[in-house]
Amino acid sequence: MKAYELQGPGGVDEMKLVEKPVPAPGPDQVLVRLKAATINYRDLLTVKGGYGSRQKFPLVPLSDGAGVVEGVGAGVTRFKPGDRVTGSFFEGWLGGDPSEEKMRSNLGGALDGVLCEYRLWPQAALVRTPDHLSDVEAASLPCAGLTAWSAVVKLGSIRPGQTVLTQGTGGVSIFALQFAKMNGARVIATSSSEAKIERLKALGADVTINYKSTPEWGRLARQQTGHGVDLVVEVGGVGTLNESIRATRIGGTIAFIGVLAGRPDSESRLPLMVMQQQRLQGVTVGSAEDLQAMADAITVNRMKPVVDRVFPFAEAKAAFAHMASGAHFGKVAIAIG
Repeated sequence: MKAYELQGPGGVDEMKLVEKPVPAPGPDQVLVRLKAATINYRDLLTVKGGYGSRQKFPLVPLSDGAGVVEGVGAGVTRFKPGDRVTGSFFEGWLGGDPSEEKMRSNLGGALDGVLCEYRLWPQAALVRTPDHLSDVEAASLPCAGLTAWSAVVKLGSIRPGQTVLTQGTGGVSIFALQFAKMNGARVIATSSSEAKIERLKALGADVTINYKSTPEWGRLARQQTGHGVDLVVEVGGVGTLNESIRATRIGGTIAFIGVLAGRPDSESRLPLMVMQQQRLQGVTVGSAEDLQAMADAITVNRMKPVVDRVFPFAEAKAAFAHMASGAHFGKVAIAIG
């Protein structure tokens, strides 16, 4: 089979197309013929060798993939050849609370990922792809989709009538907007592009803010609600945290996910977080059980992930470049096979 491997931490130029044997499924294993994969910001860090000491080389990159069952090993009862499936980000975190051992099983980092034609999963780490989704759409679910689900639904516990603030137009942020609207919440969405803002409105954003023309967007978000938002889906990191604190109501939550914005630009407002009894909630994807719950909700609501562009397998490096440019709206995908 064909697979891309990162040979070292030298960036996308270190990603080589190689030939590898097709693995045979052992007991409790499912062989999946991958049809699509998607790229996360985390994957850009990975190709630079910047995603932690557990990253191995050579490494098959990317964590998010979907495809068709090609074969099954002894003891597999949940799937059969021909079933459409989506793989979990943590193949060893099947349910319950996270642990160090469970989180060692991340794809495209500690373990080989999905930028290849075939891959094995334990049967418990796979879910059936919702029938109304294409393989490309399903491939956006394991990391970006589940991270947003955990932030808004599982850990954020957003209820109808509450307000969620999302940042930008990447995969996690758009999923967060969709899940917040699914749960009956009001959404304030930020972007630096007026064209993208119009697309956010079309997805259901109730209020939009251009953070480039309004650098103190946290103050404006607070004014829009009268008391502050219930939840901020924080993908910028320390560079946007101050404005997120300003936007959040007393007793509200900041779901801390990303590192997109780098260093803070001004004095930290962490004391304000203490005085307002806000909660800073770290979010790292979720379990296979969580992935199933999200897939069920997506099925019932007929929700469609937003895909920006699909690149052929032979142009995988171009897909990484497009992701790095920041021009995308939604997920950047790679068709396999």
